[in-house]
Amino acid sequence: MPDDADPPADSYGQAKRCIERIEQALADAGGSLADVVRTRAYLTPAADFEEFGRAHGEAFREIRPANTTVIVAALVDPRWLLEIEAEAVLTQP
Repeated sequence: MPDDADPPADSYGQAKRCIERIEQALADAGGSLADVVRTRAYLTPAADFEEFGRAHGEAFREIRPANTTVIVAALVDPRWLLEIEAEAVLTQP
């Protein structure tokens, strides 16, 4: 988060924020979410899987990358409920 601000309080909001950051990183590299082939999510509250899935589905509805979600005990920054990794294939013109 900018200036070490607190992240959104819920898994849905945090997933949306993570995906926004992924989208910006891809744009900076000349790509887009359409280039994502795989995502991995690390989720601390297993009960929040549906909220994560809703945000992921909204962003990747038509793209449908492979996804693995792992339930973990904790993340390095305890304010975060989840982390998302994305792998993308970018073609150079």
